[in-house]
Amino acid sequence: ADFGFPRGEHYAASKAGVRAMVQGLAVEYGRYGIRANAIAPGWVVTGMTDAFIEGDRFEANVKPRIPAGRWGTPTDFGGIAVYFASDASAWHTGDTITIDGGYTQF
Repeated sequence: ADFGFPRGEHYAASKAGVRAMVQGLAVEYGRYGIRANAIAPGWVVTGMTDAFIEGDRFEANVKPRIPAGRWGTPTDFGGIAVYFASDASAWHTGDTITIDGGYTQF
């Protein structure tokens, strides 16, 4: 979560903690060639989100704010995960990549 929302303060705080941890790990372990990066997903259809996403309220109020026009799926993250695990990201560290169909840009 890149922003707070009612009754979601604990979730937003945990995500901010992940971002800060990734930055700290990058600084601490970069000299050893260890990279630290994270992926911040948007609204993705999973067992954790099914109860929210399938509701009429979310379909009507949240989905229209996703410029890509659809909920995410776990397969949407494969490419960036492969990139982070590959030598192509050798000089990429301390970053959290948001993959949310453009939701946070709205």
